[in-house]
Amino acid sequence: MEVGMVRQRRLADNIVEQIETMILEGTLKAGERLPAERVLAEQFGVSRPSLREAIQKLAAKGLLVSRHGGGNFVAESLGSTFSDPLLHLLENNADAQRDLLEFRHTLEGSCAYYAALRATDVDRQRLGEAFAALQDCYLRESTVTRAEEGAADARFHLAIAEASHNAVLLHTIRGLFDLLKRNVVTNIGGMYALRKETRNMLMQQHQELYDAITARRANEARDVIHRHISYVQEVLAEGQQEAQRLARAQRRQGKTEKPAEG
Repeated sequence: MEVGMVRQRRLADNIVEQIETMILEGTLKAGERLPAERVLAEQFGVSRPSLREAIQKLAAKGLLVSRHGGGNFVAESLGSTFSDPLLHLLENNADAQRDLLEFRHTLEGSCAYYAALRATDVDRQRLGEAFAALQDCYLRESTVTRAEEGAADARFHLAIAEASHNAVLLHTIRGLFDLLKRNVVTNIGGMYALRKETRNMLMQQHQELYDAITARRANEARDVIHRHISYVQEVLAEGQQEAQRLARAQRRQGKTEKPAEG
């Protein structure tokens, strides 16, 4: 973890400000353990009492948690937008799945746009690694699990959010990560059953998205995201319509079939 030397004025408050900035920009993640106090004090160039004062202030704000004998951690609950029970409800509700896709249009379109404009070489390297992991899942069609592919897909989109260098977008995506992952897993299972070309379409769309971001084509990156999510919406809507037609047909059949008289 790289930090800057702290000014000698108001040491504890300056440390608080630096750590808050690192949490906000995503350098320190929820649940992450901070370095030992001795190491951290050396990195900041301050005394351990000043560092402890800053940690106490951050703990009082709910940003850090101190565990006896275990060190200091960024709060686990930081940025957790939804609880697990609510995740389960959203995962199994068709309307909520539709609402999430609508929300992803706006959210991820902005992430892709700003990632294309602002991504650094480090961001592009991380994005490339996430993209390679996703492509590997696509290529291992016969052995990859839906959960593994869904997680790789969600991590790719999270890497785009990190590259956007927009703290609000990043923490919104992070808070929704589990929901996004579950949404992808749910979607791909149904989509692959509905259309044979879906896997190739998703591979192509993610390739176009990666290429647009790394080439700094911001408008194109945003357009690709919109086309990608629109395609998912289209295929899922087709599946819902088919399910509704089947349900109607079954109801009609049940109505016309009368029990035989004894």
